[in-house]
Amino acid sequence: MTLLEVHNLSKWFGGLQVLRDLEFELHQGEILGLIGPNGSGKTTLFNLITGFLKPNGGKIIFKGREMTKVQNHQVCRAGIARTFQLVKPFAHMTALQNVMVGRMYGRKPAQNLKEARAESEEILESVGLGARKFSVAHSLTLSDRKRLELAKALATRPELLLIDEMMAGLNLTETEEAIGLIKKIRDSGVTLMVVEHVMRAVLGISNRIMVLNAGEKIAEGLPQEIMRDRQVIEAYLGKESYA
Repeated sequence: MTLLEVHNLSKWFGGLQVLRDLEFELHQGEILGLIGPNGSGKTTLFNLITGFLKPNGGKIIFKGREMTKVQNHQVCRAGIARTFQLVKPFAHMTALQNVMVGRMYGRKPAQNLKEARAESEEILESVGLGARKFSVAHSLTLSDRKRLELAKALATRPELLLIDEMMAGLNLTETEEAIGLIKKIRDSGVTLMVVEHVMRAVLGISNRIMVLNAGEKIAEGLPQEIMRDRQVIEAYLGKESYA
């Protein structure tokens, strides 16, 4: 089943065009990896899908509904959530309180604080933060703050989750744990788009990979196909060593 359709999507800021006539589909239950050089339009695409920005042209369709002019809080209620590359929790609130905020909004929000708390505790357990639920957010490690960012997004009960560079700054062990967590989220029934520069992670989680360069899609296909694509190697991977 096609969950998300993007047709001729374009965005520019002044005279700078950052996305040009982008076309792709995302199927329910898959993980689509999104790679490309810095400035290629990846985060702009996330901002457009989630309603933080409006396109200058094209359409975004989610579950048959056009989302192009929908406000970002309505996008969240429709079932699309995202994480941010630079995590910004409510720094002086506990991990549990952070997730409870998310649980009161989004798709099928909790009916009361008791329900929000119980479900938020379950979400924190699922991302490995159950033991840190009463920790103040600013006291968490980078790895745990990224888990909290995921938990906040999951609290909105998304059908589609966009993850923006979760592995950045993590060590090898933390990266492997993050890969396992993303697969676990996919197995729970959530469809994912993942922006990531750690190629080992992209290869390990993606069903398909799409490559952007200078605002245009230059390749899309299975991970092993993308890794052999000469245009992708020249534009992004460089030499055939991409750990």
